[in-house]
Amino acid sequence: MLMFKTIIKEIIEWILLIFGFLYWIVFGFSISLVSRVLYVILPPKKGILWGQYLLQKMFVVFIGYLKITHLLQLEDKQLSILAKQKGAAIIAPNHTALWDAIFIAHRIPDILCIMKGSILKNPILGGGARLAGYIPNNSTSQMLKLAISRLQAQDRLLIFPEGTRTKTEAQWLNPLKGGTALLAKHSGAPVIPIFIRSNTRFFEKGWPLYKKPKFPLKISIHVAEPVWIEKNESSQAFTQRLEQLYLKELSSPHRLQRIPYE
Repeated sequence: MLMFKTIIKEIIEWILLIFGFLYWIVFGFSISLVSRVLYVILPPKKGILWGQYLLQKMFVVFIGYLKITHLLQLEDKQLSILAKQKGAAIIAPNHTALWDAIFIAHRIPDILCIMKGSILKNPILGGGARLAGYIPNNSTSQMLKLAISRLQAQDRLLIFPEGTRTKTEAQWLNPLKGGTALLAKHSGAPVIPIFIRSNTRFFEKGWPLYKKPKFPLKISIHVAEPVWIEKNESSQAFTQRLEQLYLKELSSPHRLQRIPYE
């Protein structure tokens, strides 16, 4: 009887997971198609608002689905508090999994993401990302120029200081890249570290889509106090200071503390 219940549970979870993937394909492609049309006919400022609105609603429904089906337990109330704050800010989470940006953006609808340029060509996310004004990182100099201008316009940017998802063999996180420090130095905006913890490595770098994780997925998101670059502090020194802050927090005892890869 116990084995039968286990098999049924596995089948149900697979079905729910497949529906989640189908949701992304159908709604992502639809929103991307609509966004490509709006990108042509709307003025840039209005287009960004519409793009952010469409993407955020898609993210909200997706995460709501995961919660209702008990596939996900998410602690992210601190993001709601952050969403109410105004002014330029560099929002900088550690990058545990492919969908980290979704967790942030579904709570902070007006955020601008810095992302891989290849995503703009993605048929599922590309149209919406372009309409929402997301900034590609193909060219570092161009990315910095656009991002700094947005920060000076009092926008909030989402950037992953690691540059990519945390590698499988990394204990806590990858060494931080210098882009976050350069943005802070040239814009004067604060960096707001965000610490993402999870009981799973689902969607980490190299995770195969055919591999089902153990449900429910448990994810905790903690928002730290803002950090400013000091007047005479170099970008390298600030990057090192940020990295030590992340390491101290992520290595501290927590029920969802990252465990060594098995």
